[in-house]
Amino acid sequence: MKYFTIPELSHSDTAVSLGIDNTPSKEHVANLERLVAHVLDPLRESWGGPICVSSGYRCPMLNKEVGGVEGSYHTRGMAADIYDPKGLTEGLFWRLRELYCEHKVPITECYYDHKHDYIHVAYNPAEDHAWPFWEK
Repeated sequence: MKYFTIPELSHSDTAVSLGIDNTPSKEHVANLERLVAHVLDPLRESWGGPICVSSGYRCPMLNKEVGGVEGSYHTRGMAADIYDPKGLTEGLFWRLRELYCEHKVPITECYYDHKHDYIHVAYNPAEDHAWPFWEK
């Protein structure tokens, strides 16, 4: 994990304010490490600048509090919502698509939320990675 940390990927201001323990299990940490190794670090390396995580691991209680879908990849430590701190998130989304098309990163699902300016990206090695992109 060159550019990201487990504390960064599991921190939540919402969890802190509500007193929710959002500590990932060993299994969740292993999933987060795979997400970073296969997707986030290669993307950061290619992008050449910082990438911020707005949401990574979410325990089921936190996921419910933030309006996440039941069974979300976030609750398994397999997803992160990311953005470019310079406001170039849409370009980051296109770069991620390019890396996917070049077979450099495997992605299970990915979408760019224009309204909130973030990218949701998930990686599950056990699932199909056939064109996981869409935009909101």
